[in-house]
This record gives sequence, C-alpha cells and structure tokens, in this order.
Amino acid sequence: MQIFFDIQTWHPLTVHFPIAFLSLSTLLSFYLVFKYKKTLAQFNLSILFLGVICAIVSLYTGDIEDGKVSRTLCDPTILKDHENYAYYTVYAFLGCTVLWSIKLFTSVIKIKKAFMVLILILNFAGLAGLIYVGHLGASLVYEQAAGINIPSEDCLNL
Repeated sequence: MQIFFDIQTWHPLTVHFPIAFLSLSTLLSFYLVFKYKKTLAQFNLSILFLGVICAIVSLYTGDIEDGKVSRTLCDPTILKDHENYAYYTVYAFLGCTVLWSIKLFTSVIKIKKAFMVLILILNFAGLAGLIYVGHLGASLVYEQAAGINIPSEDCLNL
C-alpha cells in the first residue's frame, strides 16, 4: 500500500488517460469536419479538455519520474526527446481546446470551414506527437533502464 502513495509510481498510471481522451477527440474532430453537430462538438470539447488536464498531470508526474531514472539510462537523449515532444503535444492539444472554445462559444469566426481545417491540422499534429511520445516512452521502458529491461552496466546488450 505504501508504494501507491509514492508519486514516482504514478506516471505509468496517468499516461494512458490522455492517450485515450486525445485520440478520441482527434477522431471526433475529423468526423465533425464533415458532419458538424453542436452537441457532439460540445462533447468533443469536454473530452479534449479532460485529455489536456490529464496530459498536464502526466507531464508533472513525468518530471518527477525524470529525476528517478535519468541517471540510469544508457541514452539520456531519448528521455529528453520524450519530455520535449510531450510538451509540444500538450501545446498542440491546448491550441485545439482554445480554437474549439472560440468556435463553440463565439460568433466571431466567419470562415467556419477554414477554422475547422485549422483545428483538424492541430489535432493531427497533436496525435502524431502523441504517437511519437508513446514510442519514446515505450523505448525508455522496454529498451533503456526505465522499467522492464535493465541493460548491463556498459549498455552493450542494446
């Protein structure tokens, strides 16, 4: 029970919620470009908002975990790339959240299709970042010394 309250173990627990929420939001955004329904767009905004909040929590827990594993990795540049692209991904989805909020709650936007395309581009950029960050995270866990596989001292077995 003691290990549950150790915040360093929370990063693997928190990363999967934003993956699910933000991936679903990207799919819904793609659908909404072709068949726009305001209620579905509001639901999408709420999923996007939850995904961004969960991603920020994951960034926080990842920063804590960074201090624990950074000295044991064979290639610390993977960890730095993982962290940097996680921030870029959150920025992209945060931009999507702002644009969806503007679209849904103001009547300022005159070029609605172009605005939707901009939202979609940001969503797909965020999804690409999410996939890449997940790949780097899996590399840290399964190839580096951040989880499952513990390489030898000289890292020759990679």
